[in-house]
Amino acid sequence: MDRRTFLASTVAAIVLPFGVLARELRTYSGPEVTRIVIYKGRRKMYLMHGAKVLKKYRIGIGGNPVGPKQFEGDSKTPEGSYIIDRRNPNSAFHLSLGISYPNQRDEAYAASMGRRPGGDIFIHGRAGENRGKGRDWTAGCISVSDRNIEKIYMMVQDGTQVDIFP
Repeated sequence: MDRRTFLASTVAAIVLPFGVLARELRTYSGPEVTRIVIYKGRRKMYLMHGAKVLKKYRIGIGGNPVGPKQFEGDSKTPEGSYIIDRRNPNSAFHLSLGISYPNQRDEAYAASMGRRPGGDIFIHGRAGENRGKGRDWTAGCISVSDRNIEKIYMMVQDGTQVDIFP
C-alpha cells in the first residue's frame, strides 16, 4: 500500500468534530503538487506542478485582508514563502494543512516591535457553520470549501512550498 492510499483509507475513517464522519476521501494519483501559489488580492490559490497549474481555487483570507500578517491577533494572512509543515484530519474547520508561519524573519520583526507574531496559520475548509460569514472571515488562514479542502488535503504533501503574494 503506497502512502497516498494509506492516508486516504486512514483519513476516510476519522470522525470529525460534532460526530460527522468524513466523506470518503479519494486517493490522488496525478502529478505531484510541487508548489502552492496564493494571490491574496485575487482571492486565488493555485496548486502547481513545476510551471503547470494543476488546480485553481477561490479562497477566503483573514478578516483584515490588506498587508502581511505581522502580529498575533491582527487578522491578516501572511505574505512570503513558507512550507506545508503539518496536517490536521480532526480540524475544527473540517480538514487543514499547516503553513510554517512564522518564519525567522517574521519572528524577528515581531520581536523588534515588542510583539508576538502569532501562528497556527492553515489552509482549511469552512466546516459548514462558517458558510455565510463572507469572503474574508478567518483569523489569518486561507479558507476553501469543504469539498475543495478534501481534494487539496489528498493532493498536497508535507514539505510543499507555499508562496503567498499580496
